[in-house]
Amino acid sequence: MKIEIIKNEKNEAEFFIDGERHTLPNMLKEKLAQMGEVEFVAYRLEHPLDQKSRFVLKTKSVAAKKVLEDAIKELQTDISEFKKAFEKMK
Repeated sequence: MKIEIIKNEKNEAEFFIDGERHTLPNMLKEKLAQMGEVEFVAYRLEHPLDQKSRFVLKTKSVAAKKVLEDAIKELQTDISEFKKAFEKMK
């Protein structure tokens, strides 16, 4: 996976996630949408055959990079908890 930064400002971040269409971008978008500091979050594919998604994040007062880092940490925790629950099923 490769990240290509388009915009990196205090309250706004825009980047491409190369090699990802919907799985990771949608999880990240949903997590960010739950956070109170987020003003706007979305992703899109520039073309239906693209293998990269364009991600846009705008925050109210907290730095976009900080909010993004917090969301990623929460996703890591969620996935770890899911993995533990899944392993108990065996």
